[in-house]
Amino acid sequence: MTEDSWERARRVLAAAGLSPDRLARCRPLDGGTYNTVEELLLTDGTRHVLKVPPPETAPGLRHERELLVSEAEFYRSAATVDVPAPRVVAMGGRHLLMTACPGQSWNGTLTPDEQNALRAELGGLVARLHQVTGPGFGYPSGALGPLAPDWRTAFTTMYDAVLDDARRYRAWLPRPVEEVASTAKAAYDSLDEVTTPRLVHFDLWRGNILVDRSDGTPRIGGLIDGERMFWGDPLGDFVSLALLGDIEQDTAFLTGYQNAGGSADFGAAARQRLALYRSYLYLIMLIETVPRAVDDDQVAWVREAVAPQLVAALDDVGRRGAGRSNG
Repeated sequence: MTEDSWERARRVLAAAGLSPDRLARCRPLDGGTYNTVEELLLTDGTRHVLKVPPPETAPGLRHERELLVSEAEFYRSAATVDVPAPRVVAMGGRHLLMTACPGQSWNGTLTPDEQNALRAELGGLVARLHQVTGPGFGYPSGALGPLAPDWRTAFTTMYDAVLDDARRYRAWLPRPVEEVASTAKAAYDSLDEVTTPRLVHFDLWRGNILVDRSDGTPRIGGLIDGERMFWGDPLGDFVSLALLGDIEQDTAFLTGYQNAGGSADFGAAARQRLALYRSYLYLIMLIETVPRAVDDDQVAWVREAVAPQLVAALDDVGRRGAGRSNG
C-alpha cells in the first residue's frame, strides 16, 4: 500500500461524511483486472470497498468508459429486489465507495451437493435481477451514447464498438473482423423479439460470486463487480454464468431460475441471440488482451480457451441465421 492510497482513502471517507480518522487499514484486493480495488477497514470493524478507475488516458475498450456509473446502477437496482450485493456508500467523479459483502469468491472447495444448492440459489437471485426494468436499452454509463429505444439498436451499437476496438488495436481474432461483422449482422433480426430492457450483469462468472460459509452452510454472500451491466436481454447473463460452457447443461441453476419466475426460453430465436451474446463476450475477452498488455501466458491461454468458443458461437449464429432465412 502506498501513502497515496492511504491519503486517497481518507479523502474518500471524508467526502462520504465519514471521519477519516476511523480508517484502520487500507489494502489492495486481488481479482480486479481494470479498476484499482481496495478494502478499507474502519476502527469499528466495518469493511468498505473502494474502486478507482485507471487514468482517463489509459488504453481500453470503447464501452469501458465510466464503468463505475454502470456499477453503481447495478448495485442500486439489485437493492430494489433484495439481491445480496454491495450497497453504494458514495460516488465521486473518480471513485466508488461501497459496502463489502461477506464471503470469498466461489472456488473449487465445494462438494457437488453444495454446488448444486448454490447454483439453485443463484438461479433464484438472477431471476430477481431480471425483474428490474430500465429506462432504455444499452450501457447506462453513456459510453456508447444515450440509451436506445430498442434492443436491436443498442446491441448492434455495442457489437460494432467492440469490432472497432479490434480494428483499432489490431487484435488477433480467429476470423477476420469483417467476416465476424457479416456473420453477426445476419442474425440481428432475432434481437427484435426483446421489447423490455431488463437488468443484465453480464459478468457473473464464479470470480464475481461470493460464497459465505459463516453459518456453516455455504450461501451466496454477494454478486459483485457489476461494472459491465447493461439494460437489455436477460439471456445475455447466461453467457458468463456458463462461461466457456453451455447454460442448458446447468440444471440446478435453471431450476432455481424458473422456480423464481425466470423465463428460460431456448427456442430457435433465443438460441440465436444467445449465440450472438456468446460471440460478443468472447470477442471482448480476446480483444482486451491488447490494451491491458497482458503477459504471454495469459495471451496464450485466451487464444487456446476462448478462440474456439468464439468460432463455435459464430458458427451457431451463422447456422441459425441460415435456418431462419430458409424457414
